[in-house]
Amino acid sequence: MAERIYNVLFVCTGNSARSIMAEGLLNHMGEGRFKAYSAGSHPAGKVSPQALRTLERLRLSAEGYRSKNWDEFAAPGAPAMDFVLTVCDKAAGEVCPVWPGQPMTAHWGVADPAAFEGSEEATERQFMDTALTLKRRIELMLALPLARLDAMAIQREMRDIGKVQKAAT
Repeated sequence: MAERIYNVLFVCTGNSARSIMAEGLLNHMGEGRFKAYSAGSHPAGKVSPQALRTLERLRLSAEGYRSKNWDEFAAPGAPAMDFVLTVCDKAAGEVCPVWPGQPMTAHWGVADPAAFEGSEEATERQFMDTALTLKRRIELMLALPLARLDAMAIQREMRDIGKVQKAAT
């Protein structure tokens, strides 16, 4: 019997950096058990070049990403999400669409590296720190025995993961 594939939507305001990096990380790390998507409440219309460079530095593909509106995932025919995870505080406070299938939701807020002002080197470091925090949270999510937990336990675990910072390097 084939293992279930979980659909995960990472939501951010602009869908240009954090949610894009989370999508790339989970699609790589989920090894076919998870299918990640990303969207924004007010998409920027373009993906941050620094987010794409950060994915490349992590040896992940930087191809095929686009900034898109979250309405795409609430429309008829959209993939049914199992999880919707906000990665920015602003999107977490907005009124979200009604997601088909009533997915579990959690807030995994991280600072916006695209809003950071500093040298190129410092900005690069901010993007990598954000990516590593998201990577650590995704690792914890992937370690959950989803098939053996009830819905309330999964919801609690997903919310707790949002409080975890990156592992010490």
